[in-house]
Amino acid sequence: MAHAHKLEILRGLIKFKTVTQKIWGVLILLTVITTVEVVLGIYKPESLMGHFLGMKILNWIFIILTIAKAYYITWDFMHMRDEVKALRRMVVWTAIFLILYLVFILLQEGGYIEGVYSKGFIKHDF
Repeated sequence: MAHAHKLEILRGLIKFKTVTQKIWGVLILLTVITTVEVVLGIYKPESLMGHFLGMKILNWIFIILTIAKAYYITWDFMHMRDEVKALRRMVVWTAIFLILYLVFILLQEGGYIEGVYSKGFIKHDF
């Protein structure tokens, strides 16, 4: 059963007439996001070096932009938008659970290693 693809991005803010135009539009959007990431990575503005929730603001910007790129690659290029709601939820919820689990493990292990080094249980011989 054939059905029409949705020819819009950014929640309907930008609409296209053909699938080819939409592919180019998504490519341009991803290129702009990547360019912003590269420029921020090269110049590293001092105003973004402050800390927020234990990390530099610049790192938070990189994480948010990377998630936005992953979202649009999955949503438009992998046609997740055209799938059944249950499949979309299953894919997204599984990824969110695994990412949160990874963050939890990294924070736990990082805290343990920092505690071992700061309390002097092992000798620093670097």
